Amino acid sequence: MYTPCSKYDVFLSFRGETRKGITDHLYCTLKDNKFNVFLDEDELTRGDAITEKLKQAIEGSRLAAIMFSKGYAESRWCLEELVEIMKCRRTLGQLVFPIFYDVDPSDVRHQTGSFATAFKKHKQKFNEGVVRSWRNALNTAAGLSGEDFRVTDGHEGTFIRKVVGQIARKLKKACLNVARNPVGIDSRVQEISNYLDVGGSNDVRIIGIWGMGGLGKTTIAKAIFNQYQHMFDGTCFLRNVREDKKLVDSQNILLSNILRSGNIKVSTVDEGTEEIKTRLGNVRVLVIIDDIDCVAHINTLAIKRGSFGPGSRIVITTRDEHLLQTLEVDKICSLPAMNKDEALELLSRCAFRKNYPNEEYLGVSREAVDYCGGLPLALEAVGSYLRTKTTREWTSALNKWKRSQPCQEIHKILKVSYDGLTDGQVKDIFLDISCFFIGMNKDRVMAIMDGCDCNPAIGIRELHERCLVTVDLEGNLMMHHLIRDTGREIVRAKSPKKLGSRCRLWDHEDVKHVLRKQCGTEENEGIALDFPEADKLSFSTEAFRNMRNLRLLKIKGVNFTGHCKHLSEELRWLSLSEFSLQAIPEDFNQPNAVDIDLSCSNIQVWKNSNVSLEKLMFLNLGYCDHLKESPDFTRIPNIERLILEACKSLSKIHHSVVQLKNLKYLSVANCKNLQEIPDLPTNLEILKADECIALEKMPNFSEMSSMVELHLNHSPKLTEILGLHKSFNTMRRIRMEGCTNLTAAFKKTILQEWSVSGNGDLFLPGNDFPSGFTSVDPMGEIVVPQCFGYDAKALTLCIIYSSDDSQSGDSLCIRVANRTKHTEFFISPMYATVINRHESYIWLGHLSNNELKVNGGDKIKVGAHFLEHGSTDDIHPRVQKIGVYLEQEKLVNELANFITHSSEYDKDVNLMQDHSGLSSEENRSRKRLRSIPGLKEMQEIDALINSCMD
Repeated sequence: MYTPCSKYDVFLSFRGETRKGITDHLYCTLKDNKFNVFLDEDELTRGDAITEKLKQAIEGSRLAAIMFSKGYAESRWCLEELVEIMKCRRTLGQLVFPIFYDVDPSDVRHQTGSFATAFKKHKQKFNEGVVRSWRNALNTAAGLSGEDFRVTDGHEGTFIRKVVGQIARKLKKACLNVARNPVGIDSRVQEISNYLDVGGSNDVRIIGIWGMGGLGKTTIAKAIFNQYQHMFDGTCFLRNVREDKKLVDSQNILLSNILRSGNIKVSTVDEGTEEIKTRLGNVRVLVIIDDIDCVAHINTLAIKRGSFGPGSRIVITTRDEHLLQTLEVDKICSLPAMNKDEALELLSRCAFRKNYPNEEYLGVSREAVDYCGGLPLALEAVGSYLRTKTTREWTSALNKWKRSQPCQEIHKILKVSYDGLTDGQVKDIFLDISCFFIGMNKDRVMAIMDGCDCNPAIGIRELHERCLVTVDLEGNLMMHHLIRDTGREIVRAKSPKKLGSRCRLWDHEDVKHVLRKQCGTEENEGIALDFPEADKLSFSTEAFRNMRNLRLLKIKGVNFTGHCKHLSEELRWLSLSEFSLQAIPEDFNQPNAVDIDLSCSNIQVWKNSNVSLEKLMFLNLGYCDHLKESPDFTRIPNIERLILEACKSLSKIHHSVVQLKNLKYLSVANCKNLQEIPDLPTNLEILKADECIALEKMPNFSEMSSMVELHLNHSPKLTEILGLHKSFNTMRRIRMEGCTNLTAAFKKTILQEWSVSGNGDLFLPGNDFPSGFTSVDPMGEIVVPQCFGYDAKALTLCIIYSSDDSQSGDSLCIRVANRTKHTEFFISPMYATVINRHESYIWLGHLSNNELKVNGGDKIKVGAHFLEHGSTDDIHPRVQKIGVYLEQEKLVNELANFITHSSEYDKDVNLMQDHSGLSSEENRSRKRLRSIPGLKEMQEIDALINSCMD
């Protein structure tokens, strides 16, 4: 990028025929205006090639003014000079200003007229490549914005003044003030620059910078503008377009900045849109449009590729991803938050005027960094506010912001996104999430919101597009804690003094006050209280008498006295974890409930009331130690997710469960007294019955055509499951480790059928391969039989593993390398367990052959190892042997249950994303794995597996 420290302001390129005329007038006028000009005085001694001194002068000039005359193309020197100028424009961002003195710009661009005569001679003397480079340089230079003397009134003095005025405006482009503390800016600018490709392709590119408020979108856009503005014929940075209510002002700024004329003035929006399309269509521009928040901005400013000249670049910053999708931008660049190191440096610069805090401030500085969550805006506001304050004052301020009232400077900026929501229902969804639903499964929240008639599918999508919510890998709704605090402050500010009039209550002390004083009102829509103290509180249900519009209620660790009839019939979400009553009261009337959670409660029996709970979709009775029998489901027919896990007294599941036609998920894990699972609805997808040590009988699976996952880990009394193999077409995971009494015939059938038709991974007890598998030495290679052809879609593997310790587990990693084709296939780590000491287990799974490309005669190597998670002892499973199934005629459909890694030995690994069927222990293992960067994890796995493969 050219800066004011360049050696020259202007480099003059000219033919000798104009030296004592118009070129001299231009040179003198520029000098009179205090510009530092380079003019080559060695015209008479010019040789065939330009000198190194001249190249340095061109490179050291901010702008090159080219005086095109009729004889310009006759000089090889001039043409070589022009090629060097255009190279500097392309690579260094040099400004170029063409001046057409006594020649038609079309003759220069297309080498016609006098230029055609010159090139006829050049073709005879020089090679084709050299001549082509001259033509390209002339064509590009003549297409740039400049001045043509032939269209003036013939007065050279007037013309020169106009030219100098244009050059002066180009050279006076001021750099925007980016940031007082530019931490982390360069890396973000560089990443976006890769997509801009300035000086590269000649197409028109539109790039979006998207992110929540306070992330520094405008700052990055300013830095991009400063870096590249000198490489365009016209530039404009439109600030805070969102705040321009008339929009015609933004149109006038755009036109006048690019055309460098103060005389342009449009009076209506329609006129301005047409002017932009008409006057800028041939101008190569860099336009930054900052903070767009509605489609009207896009249309009014004519933001589309046809509105600007070839090579133009348009950069848009916004909090709304949907606008960028509507515009069909070339790339949406999601701006990341600062990492901990960047955040600490920025905070320190603002608070201490240096890159790192003093030792006594290090602890509170890190607390402040955590509070700010990687937002530059927050870090600057907090750092500046706390500057010169003591550590005690730091702690006091942070506690206040976290506990009751967020930093108002931060709140003001972040609230802009909320204010930009035009739909009242979407605003309600945002407030509900910020107060109650962070960390909950998105589908579950959507069901509750749908019960509130809030149209959550569109609402949550809009919140995501506006960077107000995100969804993590497990499908849970997440929110930046400063955004969360913004939502809560919006609620608090509506009724700062009267707690009973707040629409949502989540703070422990506030909720206790309202329940104790019984001062609730019809304004209350949601209440959450997760009481952490050992001594349970006790409240009367009378506290809910006046809360007739209560939709959401989550109370944990509280004893209630009184009648359930006081609870609002508008409740959609009722979570009374640790509920003290032993039975559902007869006056329990919740016809609109979508989600009921009575986990960890004292309930012994669920007696159906006279009211049918037809809207109920989620029922959680997990960890109810005294529950002996599941509910009769005839009055709750639309359950989709049923949780009865860890109900240690549960011995019977009501036979009406088969009538639940919408049931997708039926956990009864850790129900130690459960002996039988009755017939289940055929549309069930996931069944978890791990650790059911008394379980002896399962339903017939012949008609279970939708099953995806079956978990029966450690059910030692189970001998078989009738018809299980008939559900393999949809299965992706079966876990039956610890099912030690399975019959030999059942195991043989399952293993053989899974070998040829399974779609995922199968875990069983056992210590030998099924028939048809070839044992593989991990230290050597195996030659694939010739019968194994390209039409084989998958490679089937079997791993036998065990441990010297009981109840151990680690992540099993598998890699197959085709040495002949130089390809490899990697299965991301999957959690495998050992139930009993010295007990062996089988893993049976499939690898797609699309990337591995195994064919008859190929040499392959197979390796497997357990990836340890920082364990220093020897308690982890070990691979005993590996087998591969190479009978082509039995290899069928391509199997896609794994996210796999395939490469030419040099690409990063991708981690498996689907964790919906994992146990809590498995998910903890996954989370530990995800904390390792992909490349680092790949290196660790390679180091472990290579010992087996190389």
